Amino acid sequence: MPADKSVWEASRLGRDLELTDSDFSRIRELIHERAGIVLAENKREMVYSRLAKRLRQQGLTSFSEYLARLERQPDSSEWQAFTNALTTNLTSFFREAHHFPLLADHVRQRQGRIRVWCVAASTGEEPYSIAMTLMETLGAAAASQAEIIATDIDTDALEKARTGVYPIEPVSKLDDARVKRFFQRGRGAREGFARIRPEVSQMVTFQPLNLLAASWSVKGPFDAIFCRNVMIYFDKATQKRILERFAPLLKPDGLLFAGHSESFSYITNAFQLRGQTVYTRR
Repeated sequence: MPADKSVWEASRLGRDLELTDSDFSRIRELIHERAGIVLAENKREMVYSRLAKRLRQQGLTSFSEYLARLERQPDSSEWQAFTNALTTNLTSFFREAHHFPLLADHVRQRQGRIRVWCVAASTGEEPYSIAMTLMETLGAAAASQAEIIATDIDTDALEKARTGVYPIEPVSKLDDARVKRFFQRGRGAREGFARIRPEVSQMVTFQPLNLLAASWSVKGPFDAIFCRNVMIYFDKATQKRILERFAPLLKPDGLLFAGHSESFSYITNAFQLRGQTVYTRR
């Protein structure tokens, strides 16, 4: 049996590529350095399936060769492809639905232009849900003046988000009034798909952003920041740094929305829990 158990595993599973223990360890280090993502040991299969596609496209036969090429070319566009491949995009329209009535109540009481930052926009369902909520709450005219900044590290996901086109199945799970008001059903070659209506999409600006970057292109202040199901991919030190950078970007009474499995109370003193995974600045 080969010394590295993963080589033996590759042979046993009939794989055409080898992901050695040292390769997997290096991949975990590199994605943590580049994006702050902490990959657990049980993500090995995911790493293989996603990165193997990149190797095959480039005619490479080993992960070691792929990683060596990456590290020789620190400015290569392949770094973005590497990051995109290892980013998880799990989202849906009005996910964690209890947050949207809270957002509606919050913006209903405010004066002036509403600004919201969606930190992990993924393929667009979350920022578009925010836009729909603002339209339902403020009316089309007032909502059209609102600004929703939608960012993500995954440029492939952002490209899908910008198109605003989705399979009809997840869209049809929304109530009929929302589907009729906010979507256009595809016809002909677009049968089975739906597109976000222009009056909704024009409220959202998509742009790439790495939360580990020394400076961010987004500028506050915001009435609300949605950072949901993002911190679970970072270690505690990274979570703390990011949260403390959020604080000055929120208006004094602004809201920070977290994911249902995330708790920020014991990470930093910058925020206090208001309830239902919603935080305010201290």
